[in-house]
Parts: sequence; structure tokens; C-alpha cells
Amino acid sequence: MRYAMIMAGGAGTRLWPMSRKQQPKQLLKFIKSDDGRSISLLELAAQRIEGLIDPSRSFICTSESYRDVIRRDVPQFAGKDGDSRIMGEPMGRDTVNAVGFAAAVFQKLDKDASFAVLTADHVIEPRDAFRSRMEVGFKLVEEDPRRLVTFSITPTYPATGFGYVERGTPIRDVPDAMVGGKPIAFHVERFVEKPDLPRAQAYVQSGQFGWNSGMFVWKARTFLDALKQFKPENHEGVMKIAEAWGTKHQREAIEKIYPTLPKISVDYAVMEPASKERNGKLAVCTVQMDVKWLDVGSWPSFGETLSPDSMGNRVSGPAQPLIVKGKNNLVVSSAGDHTIALLGCDDLIVVRTPEATLIMPRARAEELKDLHALVDERLK
Repeated sequence: MRYAMIMAGGAGTRLWPMSRKQQPKQLLKFIKSDDGRSISLLELAAQRIEGLIDPSRSFICTSESYRDVIRRDVPQFAGKDGDSRIMGEPMGRDTVNAVGFAAAVFQKLDKDASFAVLTADHVIEPRDAFRSRMEVGFKLVEEDPRRLVTFSITPTYPATGFGYVERGTPIRDVPDAMVGGKPIAFHVERFVEKPDLPRAQAYVQSGQFGWNSGMFVWKARTFLDALKQFKPENHEGVMKIAEAWGTKHQREAIEKIYPTLPKISVDYAVMEPASKERNGKLAVCTVQMDVKWLDVGSWPSFGETLSPDSMGNRVSGPAQPLIVKGKNNLVVSSAGDHTIALLGCDDLIVVRTPEATLIMPRARAEELKDLHALVDERLK
């Protein structure tokens, strides 16, 4: 059967001061839904898989410290069975362990489980296009269990902050792998991590590369076999956790074993070495996604979710700021009883919360991590 795991354990330091230790970016209610409500990125990710994966087989892997917030805000992951579909990490150990954790549990629940790995920090539209491409991913692994499928986003500009996937030969023998007479499923030629601008420009111009979305589909047993081959220590640890899953020793095993797992991303640990294998045991593939894909990982990217006024200013929050003779500013506030006023300011980011106020040039948004490292622990 098909399962899904949403990864939702990030800290979101580049969205400080709204994103905090106990209220990270994926749990902030700052995205407008179709009905006008403010919802979180995690709620948005859960909505995206409605109709694709049965709710009883949808899981979240997140920090154990976020469990109560998720119970409250995304109650479908708690359900009648308590909250066994919230896979709580005692500490973050990067993506390969989150995925290995899920794979080991799913394999225990269902020997033939296939599952999607999804992200909780993106806006992806339209949903129908997303679901149809995920369906192709599932069909690929159901037709050939050796396949490890990633999803590549058609690039709209030469981004240097994303990884890239180079498409190889097309796959034509799977239903719906052709759209408008053109293939959308391919063998992966190689992965490239965050190229410099000249290389990114060349990749986009070639038409053979897509942004690496960080989303995947595979058989649980295939992923575990690959993990055992490339990272045996990680494999051993997650299998021990799975042994205790569903027993009275579950939490104890997670608390003891998870922090000892070597920290590495799933791309470096499994996908890159698997793409270089030529022994026929693994086949790394990609499905091209022609969607609007926005990584909401910084204040400028969050600004892209808002409509600008005639001067390019974007505003979020209950209070309308005063902006006079200013353009291309982003103003975000969590309170309606405080007036923010800008006079003669261009290209600024202003974020106000009850605890802290951030003011910085838009062009220096990537440096926010450096500032965050100096912030008093009480404000993190």
C-alpha cells in the first residue's frame, strides 16, 4: 500500500523573529489558504496529499517538542489511534535519518509499502498537477521496485541556492509518463549541489536540468537496502527503532538510538551514490514537475506569497503599515495594536513580533543566520 511522510523538523532561522524554537516556520500560520484563512506550511502540505494518500497512512516526522502544536493544528495526524502517526525526533539528525526512520516503520507495518517523502516548507501550485506527478512517481516504483524516484522542478531562473538534477534517458513504459507526447519521467544522469551562477545559467539554458525538490517516492524495502549498502550504521539504528515501534519500549528506543545516528542528508547519503551505481540493483529516476514551487525559507521568498501594491510593497499582518515615498519593502507584523511607519525607505524588510523587531536590507536576508546566532537564547 501507499504511505506518505511529511518532513517537518526544520528550525527556520532565516524567518526569525517569527520563526522560533517552539514555533518554527512550518507551524507559523502566515500563509493564506484558498478560503482566506491563515494556515501553516505544514497544514498546506497536509492538504496537498488529500485524495492521494489515505489519511490513516499519512505520517509526520518532526521534533518531539512540536507534538502538542501538531496535535492542535493538524489533528488528522493524531486521530483515533492517539498520535502514533507523529514520528517525534528527540533531535534533528538530517534528512536521511528522518527518511530511514519512516522506511523502517512502514516496512514493519506493511512488507510491500511504498511511500512518498514530502516537504513542509514549500508552496506548490496547482495541486492537481502536483498530485498527478506524484501518481506517476508511485507507478514508477510499483512497476519496478528497484527505482528511487525524485521530483525535479522546471527552473524559472538560474538559482544558486538549490541543488540540480540532470535528466538522462526518458522512461516511456509507465502509464502517464508521457504528457502531450513528451516524456516527464527520466533516468537521472547526475545530481549537482548549489552551482555557481555561470553553471546555473548553463544548466537552465540546456533544458536538461531541474531543481531538486527534496521530494521522493520509493519502496520502503528498496530504500532500506540502499541505506544498508551506503550507510550501514544509520540502517542498523533505524531498524532497532522499528523493532521497538508499537511497543512499550518505543519512546525509550528512539531517545537512546536516534541521537547516535550519523548526521547526513538523504541526497548525499543515498541518492548521489545510488545514481552512480551501474549494477542494476538500483535505478535512480526523476519525474519532472511543471508547477509553481516556492521554497518559503527566507523573508524575500515569503514576500513572494503576497501581492504587491503599485510601489512593489508587500504587507502581512492585522495592521496596515504607513509607507510614504518607499518602494519594494516587505512589512510583516503579528500584532494589530502597533503602527509601523516607513518614510523614504526602499528595499527593506521589517518584521515585528511582541518579543523582537527585525529591520534589514532585502539584499542581506541570507545573512540573517549570522544575526540569529548572536540572539539571546530567550528570543530564539
